[in-house]
Amino acid sequence: MRTNQLNISIKFLLFCIFLNSCKNDIKKYTTAYESPKSVLPVSLDRTQTPIPAFGIPGTLVSIKVKGLLPYKDVTIFKFNGQTATIKEITDSVLVAEVPNNATTGIISISINDVVLFGPNFKVDGKINIDNTFKIKNGTNGSVNSLLKTADGKIIYFGSFTNFDNKAVLDPINKLARTYSDGTYDATFRTGKGANGYLSRGIQINNKLYIAGNFSAYDQRTQDISNLTQLNLNGRIDTIGVHTFRRPDQTDTIKYYPTFNGGVDGNLESIYFHQNKILIAGSFTNYIYREYDKPNKLETKDSVIIHKIPMNQIALLNLDGSLDKTFRFDQSASKGYSSANGPISIYYHTDELLKGKILVYGSFTKFDGQPEGYILRLNPDGTKDKTFNPGGSGADYNISYASYNPLTKKYMICGNFKNYNGKNSPMLAMLNQDGTLDQSFIPKIFDGGQPRFVYQLSDGKILVSGIFAKYNYISRSNLLFLTNTGELAEGYNAYGDVSGIISNLYETTSDDGKKALLILGNIRSFNGENVNNLFRITLE
Repeated sequence: MRTNQLNISIKFLLFCIFLNSCKNDIKKYTTAYESPKSVLPVSLDRTQTPIPAFGIPGTLVSIKVKGLLPYKDVTIFKFNGQTATIKEITDSVLVAEVPNNATTGIISISINDVVLFGPNFKVDGKINIDNTFKIKNGTNGSVNSLLKTADGKIIYFGSFTNFDNKAVLDPINKLARTYSDGTYDATFRTGKGANGYLSRGIQINNKLYIAGNFSAYDQRTQDISNLTQLNLNGRIDTIGVHTFRRPDQTDTIKYYPTFNGGVDGNLESIYFHQNKILIAGSFTNYIYREYDKPNKLETKDSVIIHKIPMNQIALLNLDGSLDKTFRFDQSASKGYSSANGPISIYYHTDELLKGKILVYGSFTKFDGQPEGYILRLNPDGTKDKTFNPGGSGADYNISYASYNPLTKKYMICGNFKNYNGKNSPMLAMLNQDGTLDQSFIPKIFDGGQPRFVYQLSDGKILVSGIFAKYNYISRSNLLFLTNTGELAEGYNAYGDVSGIISNLYETTSDDGKKALLILGNIRSFNGENVNNLFRITLE
């Protein structure tokens, strides 16, 4: 007995010694930027305020630092990762000039392999958060798109359950409406809303059509397949149906969604096309239901679900029925094969290309023919042979494409390195006919890749994604380029950006400045919480 107790005591003692040894080996850091204690006699107080605390490139900035003078010849000073010119080092002060490409962020000092992090410095420039924007609190989930309705109001679609902190008693599920000035519209009565995310919506006459990945809306908990029709007040549009009953049973009226059509996969796109509804997504079947006929067992209140093979792109009539004149093989009673991988689309509303459909994504074949991850369809769904990406197109997937009708240029981004055999890593500008615009020369991305790209009407290009540097210059997940692929001078005052843009709209601020309304899954911009929906001004 004593022997067992002795063995237990010895084992416990050894365990304590081992645990204490492990603790001694662990270096604890209190913040993401804190360095291990320097063996050098240099101290930099992170809580101090630089003098000045903000400024434009070229501004001389002073910070207090002790013990640096003996190391002045090997000292490197950076503004948020961008190396600056040091103007002076004394026993107590370092003075440096804000470099042209600096962004808002942490100041740091490097001495050989030791890095000391200092306070934050705000770089002023041509980009600022628009404080006149009335939606101050954003959302608690991503915002995918918006719809400007005929009465001037704006409906936002996404994955949120709270909008501008207005969901005090009940959640605001996936869609919300504001007046044109951004004031929340509480008369939009969506009830429980959608039970999944919404990607887009359109208005046709006095009806709204919403698309996404959902199977229920408000009180309608079934008979919806990722697409439905609403009244303008936000309520789902329903119709009373005399359901099938045997002769010995009482006649009953049940209510179902008026719009009788949907698909078996998520919808990313919906557009008003030739007085009909164009949809695109990851589906393989079109779905419709019969409410007033018996099934084989003649049970009461039966709903019979029908499926028609239809891949990725379809055209529906306004009642939800399938338009079988669009990309449909009548002899086989099914849709065309479409792409051999995921797709997205860009739908042209401009007069010159109106109704044409750019298709891009992760595919190498479309309707059985080789394609280089991109092609364009005519309004009738046939291949547009005037769009010519060359013999090979992109050499890998395209994650986003946009078009500006003023510049008549497409911008694409993705994992590709070449376009039609020419070097264009991860970014490319295309002419209207699909050929590569070789005047735009993208530089190297470091630490990730772009996921969103859009050319503004003034020619500048906004890029969003997950990356740390562009052309070896620090840029955290967002940058502005010229139309030749260079960093746009002065468009760098936004610091670290946390998240990715999904959509943007060119607009003006309430005080008349040029502005961008930005939607996405973005938590912070220039050190401020923006919660997925915000507006910036461009000066």
